[in-house]
Amino acid sequence: MRVLAVIDMQNDFIDGALGTKEAVQIVESVRAKIEQYLERGDVVVYTRDTHAENYLDTQEGRKLPVKHCIRGTEGWEISEKVFREGCRVIDKPSFGSFELADYVGSLENVEGIELIGLCTDICVISNAMILKARLPEVPIAVDGACCAGVTPQSHANALEAMKMCQIEV
Repeated sequence: MRVLAVIDMQNDFIDGALGTKEAVQIVESVRAKIEQYLERGDVVVYTRDTHAENYLDTQEGRKLPVKHCIRGTEGWEISEKVFREGCRVIDKPSFGSFELADYVGSLENVEGIELIGLCTDICVISNAMILKARLPEVPIAVDGACCAGVTPQSHANALEAMKMCQIEV
């Protein structure tokens, strides 16, 4: 069985508070990749960046002073264009999720993990590194065509960094 981790495909990151044209452009590719996994009977798990109303008072909020992904808001929701009922959703208060790594680690017969989503240079790379550390013998891949970064340059830099850490890109 293979696992597809769909990282933070939330409204605020696509076309909301922190949206970019590059994020909008990957939505259809992400949707198609999710459908491929589900049709094969593989596992699809979503992460959801999750903040409280006091976000601007947090360390992250002071460094990135844009309210986003506030629990319960429309921007926090995973885009209806890519969300599929019945898949696990993991709320994460930070860039990377130990809960995601523990969940994938609890599954039996995982032959590979693929990550897609937003943002390549923050949350995708953070989760790829945590998964690699938690499951060093499981092949991990990132589909660069189904990811977008804060900028095209930072997207490319993150993909290169992941290659150096034996993550297939």
